Amino acid sequence: MERGSIILKYAVSLSIIEKNYFPLVKATTMSDLKAIRSITSATSAVISENGRVLDKFANENQQDFYHISLEEFLYEAKLQRELEKSEDWGEAAPSVPMLELFKVKVLGKQSHSSSSAPNSPTGLDDEKHNGSEGDDDLISEPINRSLENANRMVRTASWGSVFYLITTDILGPTAAPYSVSQLGYVPGSLLYFLFGIAAAYTGFLLWGQFLRLDSQKYPLQSFGDVVGRIYGKYTRYGVDCLQILQLLCNVAVIILGNGQGLSQVAKGKGCYTVLILVWAIIGMIVGQIKSLQKFGFLANLAIWMNVFVIIATMACVSNELPNYTAATGTTGVSYGATVTHVIVSGAGAEAFQNQLTACMNIVYAYGGAMVFIEFMSEMKRPRDFIKGMACAQLFIFTVYLLFGMIVYHYQGQFVVNPANQGISHYGWQTATNIINLLSAIIAAGLYGNVGIKVFYTTFIQKVFNAPSLNSKKGRFIWTFLVIVYWGVAFVVASAIPQFSYLTGLVGAVCILQFTYTFPPIMQFGLDLQIAAMQGDGPYDPVNKVANRVDSWRNLSRWVRAYKVNWFKNTCHIMFFLAALATAGLGIYSSGEGFANSFADGVTTSFTCNSPVA
Repeated sequence: MERGSIILKYAVSLSIIEKNYFPLVKATTMSDLKAIRSITSATSAVISENGRVLDKFANENQQDFYHISLEEFLYEAKLQRELEKSEDWGEAAPSVPMLELFKVKVLGKQSHSSSSAPNSPTGLDDEKHNGSEGDDDLISEPINRSLENANRMVRTASWGSVFYLITTDILGPTAAPYSVSQLGYVPGSLLYFLFGIAAAYTGFLLWGQFLRLDSQKYPLQSFGDVVGRIYGKYTRYGVDCLQILQLLCNVAVIILGNGQGLSQVAKGKGCYTVLILVWAIIGMIVGQIKSLQKFGFLANLAIWMNVFVIIATMACVSNELPNYTAATGTTGVSYGATVTHVIVSGAGAEAFQNQLTACMNIVYAYGGAMVFIEFMSEMKRPRDFIKGMACAQLFIFTVYLLFGMIVYHYQGQFVVNPANQGISHYGWQTATNIINLLSAIIAAGLYGNVGIKVFYTTFIQKVFNAPSLNSKKGRFIWTFLVIVYWGVAFVVASAIPQFSYLTGLVGAVCILQFTYTFPPIMQFGLDLQIAAMQGDGPYDPVNKVANRVDSWRNLSRWVRAYKVNWFKNTCHIMFFLAALATAGLGIYSSGEGFANSFADGVTTSFTCNSPVA
C-alpha cells in the first residue's frame, strides 16, 4: 500500500473524462464534431471543466442521510441494482482510454462505448444528436447537473479499471523481503497467503454492503458513509478520525523512507534529520496543489516507477553482495555469512517482537480496503467489482511472494526495509532511490491532500462553520493546514526514525482496522438490522414509512435478529475480536521494538547520524 493509494479522485477525474470525451470521439462525420476544433482542445476543455465539477462535487455537495431509514436505503439500492442489469444502462467506459482513442482515430474502429450511447442514462448523446446547440453545451453541461445526475455521470469505470486501481492502491512489496527474513520461507509465504485470503474476504463483505446500501439517490462515496448508515454518524466520526490518522502516518512513513533514500544518495553526508525535513518542505510545496485532478498523470507514472524498482532490485541483489552497512544500521545485524531459514525460531522476547512486527508489515502491504468503497462508487456496474478485486488480489499475492522470496534468498538476514536500499552497488542503489523518491512524493501529496480535505470537511466545517475550500478564505486556510499537516508528519518521522517499526505501528493501529477489523463488524450490524425487519410490517416506499413492531430498546428485536443467521453472526464477531487481538499484539510488538532499538542505540530521535549510510 506504499504507493498510489487514494488515487480515487484521479479515478473520478478519469471516469468523467471518459464519459464526456468518448461520446465525442465516436462521431464519424465532420458535422458531428463541429462544436470542437480538435481532439486536443476538446480534451483540454473536458479536463478543465470537469476538474471544477470534481472539486465542487467532492467539497460542496456532501449530504448527510442520517435521517433516512435503513429500509429506504435498501429499497432504493434494490431498484438501483435492477436498473444496472438492464441493457439500457449501457456499457462501462474503456479500461485504457488512450488505447480506445487509438482504435477509434487511427484504426477507424467503432468505440466500444458507442453501442450503449443511444441508451445512455446521462442523456449526453441525446444532446449531441440534437444539433449544434447540444454540441456547444456538451462539455460544460456537467457543471449545471443536479447531484443525482452528477453521481450518475461519474459512474463509468469497468471491472478492468478497478483491477488497475486496486493493484495501484495496494501493491507495495518493498517490505516483503524483510517480513520473510523475520519469519522464514514457510511461515512468511503462509502468512502472506492467509492475510491475502482474509483481505479478499473482507473486500467481499464491503462489496455486499455497497450493493445493499448504495443508490444514485443515496450514493455511497467513502468507507465512512457505509459505517454511518449502519451504526450512525458518531461512529462514522470515529472512523473518519482514524482515517485522518492513517493518512498522516502514511505521509510520515514516506517522509522517513525518502530521508533514508536521500541519505544513501548523499553517502551519509549531511544531517539525517535535515534530510527528512527537506522532504517535509517539498511536501508543503507540492501540497499547495488543491485539486487532485492535477495529480492524474503523475500518479499513473508512479506505478511504472515502482515496477521498475521491483525488477531492478531483484536483478541487483542476485548479482551483488548485501548492503552490510544499511543492514547493521537499521536492524543491528552483525556482519557474517548470509543465512536463510525455512522457519525462523520465535524463541525469545526480541525474536517474537520482530516476528509480530513482520506480520504487521504484511498487514500494511495488504492495506487498501479504506478506498474500496470509492472504487465501487465509480463503477458502471458495481456487481462486477468482485472480478477486478479477485484478479488484483491474486496478482498482488504473486508479486509479494516472488519478490520476498527472491530477495531473501540472496540477502538472508541482511535484508533492508525498504528492500531497494539493501542494494550494495552505489549506481543502482542511487537510481532506485531517486525513482522511489519521486514516486513517493507523488503518493505523499495524494495522501496529504485527501487527509486534509477529510479533516476539513468532517470537523472544521461542521464544528466551526468554516468556508468552502474553494472560497478565497478557504485558499488561505488550505495553505496553513498543508504546512501544519506536513510539519506534524515530519515530527512523527523524525521522532520514530525506524522504518520497519513505524510501518508496523501504522499497520496495527490504522490499516488493520480498515482491512480486517471493521468489515466483519459492519457486516454483523447490517445483517442484524436486515434480519430484524423480517418481523416488521411491509415498508411503504410512497410515504417512506417503516412499519416496525418493536425497537432496538426491546430485547425481542435483538433475539429475533441474531437467531436468523446465528452462525454467520458468531463467525463475524469472532473475526472482529481476532482482528482486534492481532492489532493489540502488533501495537505491543512495535512499541517494544521501538524501546529496544532506542535502548541499543540503533535508533535515535532527531538524529544527525544516518542509519543506512
